[in-house]
Amino acid sequence: MTEIRTVLVAGLGTMGRGIAAAFARGGHSTAILTRSPEKATGVPPSVAILGDLPATPPDLIVETIVEEMAPKIAFNARVEAAYGGRPILVTNTSGLPVQELADKLAHPGRYAALHYFQPADVIPLVELAAIRQTDPAVIEAVAAAVGRCGQRALPLGQALPGLLINRLQHAILHEAYHLIALGVCTAAEVDIAAKEMLGPRMCVTGLIEQKDLSGLDTHALAQAAIVPHLTHSAVPSPVVQDKFRAGDLGVKTGKGFYDWRGRDVPAHQARTRAKLNRILAVLAED
Repeated sequence: MTEIRTVLVAGLGTMGRGIAAAFARGGHSTAILTRSPEKATGVPPSVAILGDLPATPPDLIVETIVEEMAPKIAFNARVEAAYGGRPILVTNTSGLPVQELADKLAHPGRYAALHYFQPADVIPLVELAAIRQTDPAVIEAVAAAVGRCGQRALPLGQALPGLLINRLQHAILHEAYHLIALGVCTAAEVDIAAKEMLGPRMCVTGLIEQKDLSGLDTHALAQAAIVPHLTHSAVPSPVVQDKFRAGDLGVKTGKGFYDWRGRDVPAHQARTRAKLNRILAVLAED
């Protein structure tokens, strides 16, 4: 399979902008496809903005459109109608069933999940998951393209809903919301625990390596004592769902778990991005 040189990112949201910036940084000829070209701000100058699929098929299309099955299926059909099976087509979803999306395709061998994390041009790890029909050469080509951007594609054996990292995140969050509902802690106290203990240690020793270091005998005994008391509910937490129904969506509405009204949110986001860059620079020294 030839090297990926041209990339089309479908979607002008925060994730689409970041993914396009990453591929442009890696030297790929990059474009963003959007229904609203006039809203294309915050995009690197080298990234083209398109209102329709280009006449010449790109080597790679990264779909980052709305997280709903029907629009994604329709977009994939549009791509295949225009180009047949020539481009590699990947979806940035992690929550939707990727195999079901693939099963609607005429050329599923060129389909996979390529999942980024915000900010997409900063976080060095990207999840890359094949579906049953994916050609191994597709995975190799996409991983190489991601590598040229200075990022690592983590290969996954199955494209389960949530993939790897979001499944881990939601397992932790599900328990955190359960503890908040019980009155054990507040949202701010959960964040303190994550920032001052869980996060720093996981940056250095991960999750599993840490248990080898501390001893699996200790871990096994603690697991047997604690796991029965964790929440095993399969119902999404009302702590989140109630806020969603009330329209308390975080910074976009001014209020979520925290009150963002009257705060300089762009400045806060700039500080957190700068701090993240410093942390990643230290980790890269190893």
